[in-house]
Amino acid sequence: MKTFLLILQLAVSITLITLILLQSKGSGLGSVFGGAGGVYRSRRGIEKLFMYFTVIFAFLFFLVSVLQILI
Repeated sequence: MKTFLLILQLAVSITLITLILLQSKGSGLGSVFGGAGGVYRSRRGIEKLFMYFTVIFAFLFFLVSVLQILI
């Protein structure tokens, strides 16, 4: 069981790191692909989806970490 939790934590952490790196600070996802980001705008479309997935995977990482301690 500990091995499964360790592998799950590793997979969740790699996914979480990837999601965080895709969210460029300041100008959003547009700057990753070369877009200009001089104007503030709200998160829409794929950026909003990345934000939700980041929150979900952060919670999963926390949950798996706590389970590893308890088991």
